[in-house]
Amino acid sequence: MDVNQYLEMFIEESKEHLQSCSEQLLALEKNPEDLTIVGEIFRSAHTLKGMSATMGFEDLANLTHKMENVLDAIRNEKIGVTPEILDVVFESVDHLEEMVMDIAAGGDGKRDVESTVALLKQIESGEEAVVAPVVSEAPAETGAPADTTLAYDDYEKTIIMQSFEQAFKAYEISVTLRDDCLLKAARVIMVFQVLEKEGEIVKTSPTIEELEEEKFDSTFHVAFLTQENVEDLQAKIMKVSEVATADITELTEASFATKEPAPPVEEKVEPAKAQAPAKQESKPAKKAQKASAMVGSKTIRVNIERLDILMNLFEELVIDRGRLQSISTEVNHNELNETVERMSRVMGDLQNIILTMRMVPVETVFNRFPKMIRQLSRELNKKINLEIIGAETELDRTVIDEIGDPLVHLIRNSVDHGIESPEARIAKGKPAEGTVVLRAYHSGNHVFIEIEDDGAGINKEKVLAKALAKGVVSQETADAMTDKQINELILASGFSTADQISDVSGRGVGLDVVKTTIESLGGNISIDSIQDSGSIFSIQLPLTLSIISVMLVEIEQEIYAIPLSSIIETSIIKKEEILSAHNQKVINYRGTVVPLVFLEEIFEVPRTAPASDEFHSVVVVRKGEKLAGLVVDSFIGQQEIVLKSLGDYLTNIFAISGATILGNGKVALIVDCNALIK
Repeated sequence: MDVNQYLEMFIEESKEHLQSCSEQLLALEKNPEDLTIVGEIFRSAHTLKGMSATMGFEDLANLTHKMENVLDAIRNEKIGVTPEILDVVFESVDHLEEMVMDIAAGGDGKRDVESTVALLKQIESGEEAVVAPVVSEAPAETGAPADTTLAYDDYEKTIIMQSFEQAFKAYEISVTLRDDCLLKAARVIMVFQVLEKEGEIVKTSPTIEELEEEKFDSTFHVAFLTQENVEDLQAKIMKVSEVATADITELTEASFATKEPAPPVEEKVEPAKAQAPAKQESKPAKKAQKASAMVGSKTIRVNIERLDILMNLFEELVIDRGRLQSISTEVNHNELNETVERMSRVMGDLQNIILTMRMVPVETVFNRFPKMIRQLSRELNKKINLEIIGAETELDRTVIDEIGDPLVHLIRNSVDHGIESPEARIAKGKPAEGTVVLRAYHSGNHVFIEIEDDGAGINKEKVLAKALAKGVVSQETADAMTDKQINELILASGFSTADQISDVSGRGVGLDVVKTTIESLGGNISIDSIQDSGSIFSIQLPLTLSIISVMLVEIEQEIYAIPLSSIIETSIIKKEEILSAHNQKVINYRGTVVPLVFLEEIFEVPRTAPASDEFHSVVVVRKGEKLAGLVVDSFIGQQEIVLKSLGDYLTNIFAISGATILGNGKVALIVDCNALIK
């Protein structure tokens, strides 16, 4: 069997199972007595082992098998949960993640894990005789007859008994899938499709949710009502690909007649059950609905490259739409105008759908941080609680891909520099456990991500002294700086206040890399901090990077596009309103001195005729707290444009972030406002 066709699906599902393992291990650390959590981890590991073995990744399968043995020993109460054991299991998950990432990059998934395997074997064998396995002698489920596999509640029994009166047959069906079955949930759905055509599903074991998530080994059980005979039903089930066996047991009235009469305690509440028949119909109906919902699932996996191609094709449509709108305006034909307007509305709806398809919850990035915080807190001997708020907030996939590393750096910075040691916190009257809050939320056409901690805050005197010593600012500038401006000095290139360089918060590189990455995404970062109370790092990001709204401006015969997200206001000023300060032309904008940037000088636009000296068109733009006025010849208007790169040959062009094709076929360069403001 050629398994390469399943490789992409294997990688995605492996990542999901490993993420589930990490989340459940963190939950287990907080509730070490909860063995149901261990069961969840075990099922994810077991599924991953089977998938890996089927795909031929033996190293991955072997390490998962050793981890599974430890989890099985915990599940059977042979050994107890300790932080040391969890450390080894976490280390195993880290190795498994590295293996999967290697496979995704085209490797063979091999990794030297001998030391981890030795620790897992030691845990499994060394603790084996310490605690004898606990054997439960709990009585069988009340009313579950000896010849049935499933345990039924009163409602389900009543439904089955009523079916006998209507000439239906009740079967218990045990379906076992082949060991090499890759898509177990898909096979379950196909079996359910067969059964739904022949009768009603009353009960499943495992539950519908667990079957959907493949939380079972290879066998599942179904209680089924039908008028089909055993042979025909079995033949239809066995036609489903990768079904190994289908054992069918017929239930009889005698199976449910063995139940002893209800004890007196239950008789006292019998009147309260007068309305039971109505409920008896609703509960199995809900189960049947769930089964049907599973069969009719509308969710599919789509390769992100296909969405990128779809987005590129739509971007071409946007360009053509602009061209049609331009032609329509020139021709001024009523029917053409109406058609173009309708097409514009439909394309607007299509654009929203495509952009929504590309949106991904920031949860995909946030999920990595709980495990990281646990590891850092143990390395630094600090107690840290991570709170995640708004993980369901969605961002474009291209932004999601880029934002992970900056967030890792900021969180490490908060943990290392922000949160104090337990002793220092207690001395300050704080709880020993520090808190880091990771928050995401929408606001307009932007997403804000905040990293907040209740740690030591930023020592402004220390930051200013280091900035003066490194020549980042002059004494004159430092005297006029606000607290917020001083805080943001830590974003300067090569700046670090650490007395000792550590591996935790960036090896002394500082946060300038974070700032550069965020600004390259069209976003910005700001810092608020109160000493000994904590800090908030706030990142503002655009929802999408592909299609943006801009203000088109003209300089001589050239057209430039300025992103609306950077613009505060446009205005026309008189020549006498322009002032000079430190050899820089400035204007008084609402009580604030704003420097002017003449784009014709920046982009060296050749003049065929001198520009008007009486009036200047100015676009006031912002970068964080800083403002600038971009001087142009005239404003053309607002428009949605498609952002195109300049290609490999035109890299590092100052103050130009890309280009777009306008409706008239001309190319307009997109101005990078962040590069113009210093």
